[in-house]
Order: sequence, then C-alpha cells, then structure tokens
Amino acid sequence: MEKQPRIDEFESVALPHLDGLYRTASRVLGSSVEAEDAVQETYLQAWRSFDRFEKDTNCKAWLYKILFHVIHHHRRKWFKFGLSASDYIELESESIVYEPPVPEELTDEDMLVAFQKLPQHYREVVLLADIQEFSYKETSVALGIPIGTVMSRLNRGRAMLRNELASFIQPSQSFTSSGRP
Repeated sequence: MEKQPRIDEFESVALPHLDGLYRTASRVLGSSVEAEDAVQETYLQAWRSFDRFEKDTNCKAWLYKILFHVIHHHRRKWFKFGLSASDYIELESESIVYEPPVPEELTDEDMLVAFQKLPQHYREVVLLADIQEFSYKETSVALGIPIGTVMSRLNRGRAMLRNELASFIQPSQSFTSSGRP
C-alpha cells in the first residue's frame, strides 16, 4: 500500500516538468530522439532516487540537475567512441538550420538558430538562467559548477547571442544610443 502514494507523489511533483525538460534536452542535444532518451533516463534516475528527494524542495531544479548529469554522461560516450572534439562540433553544427538573408524582424527561428550557435557550455547556462529562470545558485547546482562560473558564462553567452542576433538586423534597423532608429 505504501508504493501507490509514492507513485502519486512522484507524478504530482515530477511530471509537470516533463515538457520543459524535453525542450531543454532538445536544445542542448540538437536531436529530438536523443532528447527523448535523455528525459526518459532522467525520469528513470529520478524515480530510482525519489526516496532521497526532500519533500517541499525545488523538484524542478533537482530534475534539471539529473538531466544535465545524463546529458554530460551522453557526451562522454561520444568521446569514448573515438570522436574528437572537432568531429563532435562538426556533427553538432550540422544540426543548425541555415537561415536565408537577413529578415526585417527577428523571428523565433532566428533566435533558435543564434542560440544553437552558442558553444554548449554557454548554451546550458543561458538556457537555465534566462529561459528557465533559474537563480544563479540553482543553475550552479544543476550544472555542478561554481556560481562565479555561472555568472561568467551567462555574461559571455549573452554577449555572443547579442553579436549573433546583430547579424540578423539590417543596418536601417540599428538603434542609436537613444534607442531610436
């Protein structure tokens, strides 16, 4: 009889984060199939260790920490099978969709393309801090890096993203320091 309430509790606190975990995994891994596998593995590991989860703590942050552990383990397997860093970067860059000449306005697709061009370690931090709205501390815990590194990567990642997005804006749309065209 004890098992059913645990299942209900797990479902009520963990399953609401399924879509966010999938979107994050998809952005980081660049593949919906690999994202599905990573999220499935995340939930499997979360279920196995749910007895250690402290009730009334941040389940979302806990799940993201597991997800990034799964993703990093997945990436280590790539290197184990003899792919060099440049091979891996080449494989990753093949998943970036080419955008035709600069549009008049930035679209969601433009944002996604620019975001995918960020190096993975910057993309992870920007994704958690800016998109998932994790605090620096939560981001630090989820990725297993110091808060100072989170702040540095977030600053650099945002700068890289701004530079990439600037290439989508036509010169006539650029703004002066007053914020007017």
